[in-house]
Amino acid sequence: MLWSLIKIVVFVGVIAAIAWGAGYLLESQGGVQITLMGTEYSFGPLQSVIAVVVLLVALWILLKLVSLLFATLKFINGDETALSRYFDRNRERKGFEALSEGLMALASGEGRIAMAKAAKADKYLNKPALTNLLTAQAAELAGDRRKAEETYRKLVEDDQTRFVGVRGIMKQKLADGDTETALKLAEKAFALKPKHAETGDVLLQLQAEKEDWSGARQTLSAKLKAGHLPRDVHKRRDAVLALSEARDVFDEGNDIKAREAAIEANRLSPDLIPAAVMAARGYVEQKKPRYAARLLTKAWSVHPHPDLAAAFAAIEPDEKPAARIKRFSGLVKSKPDHPETKMLMSELHIANEDFPQARRALGDLVEADPTARSVTLMAAIERGEGASDTIVKGWLARALTVSRGPQWVCGNCQHIHADWRPICSNCKSFDTLEWKTPPTAEVAMPGGVQMLPLIVGAVEDKSGADGAGKVADPVEIEDATLVDDASVEKSGKIAEPEPATQK
Repeated sequence: MLWSLIKIVVFVGVIAAIAWGAGYLLESQGGVQITLMGTEYSFGPLQSVIAVVVLLVALWILLKLVSLLFATLKFINGDETALSRYFDRNRERKGFEALSEGLMALASGEGRIAMAKAAKADKYLNKPALTNLLTAQAAELAGDRRKAEETYRKLVEDDQTRFVGVRGIMKQKLADGDTETALKLAEKAFALKPKHAETGDVLLQLQAEKEDWSGARQTLSAKLKAGHLPRDVHKRRDAVLALSEARDVFDEGNDIKAREAAIEANRLSPDLIPAAVMAARGYVEQKKPRYAARLLTKAWSVHPHPDLAAAFAAIEPDEKPAARIKRFSGLVKSKPDHPETKMLMSELHIANEDFPQARRALGDLVEADPTARSVTLMAAIERGEGASDTIVKGWLARALTVSRGPQWVCGNCQHIHADWRPICSNCKSFDTLEWKTPPTAEVAMPGGVQMLPLIVGAVEDKSGADGAGKVADPVEIEDATLVDDASVEKSGKIAEPEPATQK
């Protein structure tokens, strides 16, 4: 702002000085007298100034003619490039002026003007490495995709600009959704410039989308060597790729190789929950339950998760509820106050029909951090303790309004997934799924929450048929809540008789 004001003041001052000088010359007396060969020439003040300007222009023209004369004399004396150098200097000056104006137009978003300037610069300079790049970018800005692709193909033909041309066509194919061609072009561009960070990211993304896990791991290693990835990030993403590779091997029926790949993935990133689950499964198949238990316990200490509990239960699928509670105490002791620990132990005690202990295990979770799962567990506890239908239906009604708890959520687009996967199914981002509680929107319902017990309906009371105080089937209680989506199912079913199948 200050600089603009200064420029305005200077401009006004110069104009005022010129106007004052012109007025002074018009009003002043005298002038310039020149005597040439006995003839006297008199010039007034204004005429003198005009004469000086004309003299300077004539002098400039004279110098140009002298320069051309010298170039001509050199040409006559055998210097065949003297004249071409003279004219080339002028052409080069005009070409670089056009190139500069084209770059300014490109930066200003004026694609058509930039294309015109690029064509003019190409005419004068004959340097396609510079002008073709400007033409391609200007054509993209102007929306002329055909012209842009033609120009990028010209850049591919030159060794100096091949990478720029391949990368430009690759970006066009990505914009068109042609990922097959884009992948091949990304591989070519990455081979030309292995240290180019953006190309490496695009190649890694495309390889992951095509489930080329082995190629993606090689690209990831190259990015680490180039210094484009922190070592901890590389370790985590390499584990994700190793896990994905293990899943493919498992689908092909090669159990031994899948187990080794899963164990390797868990070694690379112990906090990667799916890797820990698959590695534990591999140890169980190898008849190494202690290794599986140790691995899952370590993973639980980093990040408690229902899948870890399900894998831990699968180590001893036929054990009694009381024995299961005792064995699970070793798993959860590292995170006794975690919500997942509280809900898991409550489920185990419900399966053991120890409802007071299930209530104590759940603690104040339904008040401090209520979720559909914890509230439904509370309904099962109330039913097990012989509470009335009104109380049970109140808890079930509340389960419809509280958060559904942690789920696999993409950190990039917030899309919710029922299961973990390396690529977000919505935005195709790589390694963005996190186990967290997604943002929830409030739902306005007629009459508020008070209407929910009527919507839920009566819960069948089996106490008359099964004996006083006996809890109804927890699966029926869960169904009665109408909360049957994949997210709640993923966070753990409610107190089924066998905890081995509750996850």
